[in-house]
Amino acid sequence: MATLFRQTIGAKSSPDLNWENPDVRAAVHDVMNFWIDRGACGYRMDVINMISKVQSFPDAEPILGSDAKYHPGWKYFVNGPRMHEFLQEINRKVLAPRNAITVGEMPGVSDIHEVIHVDNEKGKVRFTLQDWTVSDVAQIVNRWQCAMTEHDGWNSVFIKNHDNPRSVSCFTDDSDAFRTYGAKLLSLMQTTLSGTLFVYQGEELGMRNMPRSWDPDEYKDIEAINFWKKSRALYAHDPEKLAYQKTILQRKARDHARTPMQWDSSPNAGFCDDGATPWMRVNDDYRNINAEMQIAPKSEADEISVFHFWQHGLAKRKAHAKSLIYGYFQLVEPQHEHVFAYVRAEKKQGEDSGEKWLVALNFSGKKVEWDVPAHLKVQSWVAGNYINGKVEKGRTMKVELKAWEGVLGACQ
Repeated sequence: MATLFRQTIGAKSSPDLNWENPDVRAAVHDVMNFWIDRGACGYRMDVINMISKVQSFPDAEPILGSDAKYHPGWKYFVNGPRMHEFLQEINRKVLAPRNAITVGEMPGVSDIHEVIHVDNEKGKVRFTLQDWTVSDVAQIVNRWQCAMTEHDGWNSVFIKNHDNPRSVSCFTDDSDAFRTYGAKLLSLMQTTLSGTLFVYQGEELGMRNMPRSWDPDEYKDIEAINFWKKSRALYAHDPEKLAYQKTILQRKARDHARTPMQWDSSPNAGFCDDGATPWMRVNDDYRNINAEMQIAPKSEADEISVFHFWQHGLAKRKAHAKSLIYGYFQLVEPQHEHVFAYVRAEKKQGEDSGEKWLVALNFSGKKVEWDVPAHLKVQSWVAGNYINGKVEKGRTMKVELKAWEGVLGACQ
């Protein structure tokens, strides 16, 4: 009797579809058309570059050593031989006829030419902690902002999705003292970068990670469950290492992005009726961080909410689209320890006409004296994440930036 196998790149309960089968592809197209016909404007396609596999299904090379049970096999199921064929078929049979928008998640792709080829197509334990620097952020943003301009491509601008911890907790200080400033800092950065901007649910409120006091049993994502199960097996007799593994879980788990949306201060944060049980526990801070509180009108004396700051940033982005969306990016002082600064301009460097903006972001919890480069003449500071978005700074060549402060300046 023949033995049958099924391929599961993800969870065991989620077998991969056989895209080699034309009937399977037709069924996928039918589902996509079903929702577009009912008003969906497009799709976010998860790990879409894993739909084509090498059909000989070879074993992965033992690159992790003879002691490892499993080895990376990415080259056999990522960016497979028929990937472009399948994507073009989706475009031809579903997307193009209905003028639908799509964005694809494509892990394992880092070469700019691979990215552009898709973009411009005609018609040990999984969790680890890694320190990062402001310079790292600056170099990554600079690489992709410039690469897309130079190769006539287009960026997806985001720092948060359902697979990552909350951005305000990951990149800034999410304490009660600085959470609002950190969330606004990240908003100022994203609304001044080229590309299509994606704001993840709760990001516009500055929602943060689940409290560290929560027990690992509160985590529901299979990745987190497997990580903690394996950690307890490996370090059952080493409390110090197990505590470190718990810290990793608390900082890296995808569950942080999946807590129920915090609509108001009622039970369950207004996500579901009182007495109902949501799929996972609502963050304890929902009474102080929720949509109802943030969308409420404020007096001029009150500090504007993260939500209203996003609104102001998006309005400015649209009003100055030629420079802030479609313009040129120039990194300023790439090796600064605390400040990520860049210029957004309507024209290329050396051309005098057109709008020009300076963005300076202090990614630290300390006050910084930052020197404005001599070749940049700031005419006025027009936005910032302190004092209701108004910036009270002189036009000197030295600017004092408070902890987690970001400013936007109009240049001559």
